[in-house]
Amino acid sequence: MEENKASENTVKIADDVVQIIAGIAAGEIDGVYAMGNSIVSGIAEFLGGKKTVSRGVRVVISENEVAIDVHVVVRYGVRIPDVAWNIQERVKDAVETMTGLSVTKVNIHIDGINMEKEDMPEEERMEE
Repeated sequence: MEENKASENTVKIADDVVQIIAGIAAGEIDGVYAMGNSIVSGIAEFLGGKKTVSRGVRVVISENEVAIDVHVVVRYGVRIPDVAWNIQERVKDAVETMTGLSVTKVNIHIDGINMEKEDMPEEERMEE
């Protein structure tokens, strides 16, 4: 009878929790300038909402699996495939370790490149 009680207990992890874990993990990767921005979160921040670490992250949880989309802006000069690979690995590891969910995919969307002059090699800076 005790086995039935144990099988009745469940843990539900909110989408926001997984988004925060993924956002922190992605933001720690060298080459990531900023997390991407959706129109909705951009409007919310503009209207006085607080910035969140889950910005640029979308998750779809079903059963014990999760699919994650991560939107980032990378620094000028980085090798984008390497940055994307590192994000995928770090996010997958962090989410699986902290939640116990199986990550089925981590899709990386490069929303832009930070082109600030101090990040560019001097010979590649364009004169204004």
